Amino acid sequence: IAPLTKIERCQSFGARVIVQGDTIAESRQVADKIVAEHGQFYVNGFDHPRIVNGAGTCGVEIMEQVPDVDAIVVPIGGAGLIAGIAVAVKFRNPTVKIIGVESEACPSYSAAMAAGKPVETPVKTTIADGLHVPKVGAHSFFVSRKYVDEVIVVSERHISQAVLHVLENDKMVCEGAGAAGVAAMLSGQLEHLRGMKTVVVLCGGNIDVTALGRVIERGLAMSKRLIRFNTTVPDRPGGLAEFTAALAHTGASVKDIMQERPIIVSNKTTRLRVTIETKSAAHADAVMREMAAKGFAIEVDNEGVDPRVTAAPSATAGELSNRAKL
Repeated sequence: IAPLTKIERCQSFGARVIVQGDTIAESRQVADKIVAEHGQFYVNGFDHPRIVNGAGTCGVEIMEQVPDVDAIVVPIGGAGLIAGIAVAVKFRNPTVKIIGVESEACPSYSAAMAAGKPVETPVKTTIADGLHVPKVGAHSFFVSRKYVDEVIVVSERHISQAVLHVLENDKMVCEGAGAAGVAAMLSGQLEHLRGMKTVVVLCGGNIDVTALGRVIERGLAMSKRLIRFNTTVPDRPGGLAEFTAALAHTGASVKDIMQERPIIVSNKTTRLRVTIETKSAAHADAVMREMAAKGFAIEVDNEGVDPRVTAAPSATAGELSNRAKL
């Protein structure tokens, strides 16, 4: 289901918004029924030829603004945007690499490439709702497939990290689908583009404030700047104070502490569930080491983050400075 902000903005322009169906395919069935009953005309948002032509103007602008571009990274949902950009760019310069990016929750373009035609693809819930298309458009696919050089599939964690990266470094609010290209760069799958002039298309900023908050928290957790862990402290006067004093010495900021009483754990210790904010992944590792050295057994419990692996730090602004933003 589309975020509330998308629905409200469409309504603000006078549109009558009908929200039905769990997937785009089911919603299309509802739309076809309305068309048949009322004699209206259906315009596919990612597969109509004129929609694809309109997307092509993005490619034209890229070539006008960055004529010496080497590669362009484009998010893929229904494939209309990448089809338009690919045709326009390859017409002007066939050597420019066109790289598509999908969410692992809905890799429908990759499935179409493997099958040689659009096919229904099992999908999962994703923060990149704009890419949540179980079957790419037939027109868009057959137009784009001979021009797309590579397709990258990124994780939900990297999409969250990309939204946070764009917000912090570029001062722009970007929805999950729009930040998929940045997610591909942060994932390390585009290292072969290092040193090349690369354009990453940011193609959407429609994200609910509440969803943005959750995405930011997940991005912070992915980069180990928000850490949740369990530990135990002596159940005696001053036991908790010793722990908080040791934690304060590390420079970490305590966001939340929940204490479980001895009857739950033992009669000598109290279990703590702690959430802290750190400056970076390196700082997080230093905090864990220092607390362990002071005798506190730390059990990291970041959802979706492997505690055994230090998350790769976000690319610096300098490392991504060679990309143009649209």
